[in-house]
Amino acid sequence: MPASVLSAAELTVTLVLVVWMITGFTRLPGRWLRWKMFCRANFTIATLTGTKDGQTEPVNVYQHLSPGSFILGPPQLQAILSYLTRNGYYDRIDGNGRLLNADGERSIEVRDSRVVL
Repeated sequence: MPASVLSAAELTVTLVLVVWMITGFTRLPGRWLRWKMFCRANFTIATLTGTKDGQTEPVNVYQHLSPGSFILGPPQLQAILSYLTRNGYYDRIDGNGRLLNADGERSIEVRDSRVVL
């Protein structure tokens, strides 16, 4: 096959792949996580305060995730809050934050150790 035909084929395939990759990042609605890999993921960013015997302190729920984990959706957040209150680390946990997913972002609240969307 002549070098000019091969070069034209390579260029065409490269351009098609680049266009396909660019459009793959912008297909889904919403401001966050448009890439298909993240379209079903929920990320929670929250500022939490734990109360134990009348004393309050900040709570870092990411300390209780398994190593390498960073996706924290509402069910996982609720499981960690239940663990912390059930095992006596805190009497109650309160706070607020944001839930990020492919549809955009929403407010999230934690009241009396319960996640409220």
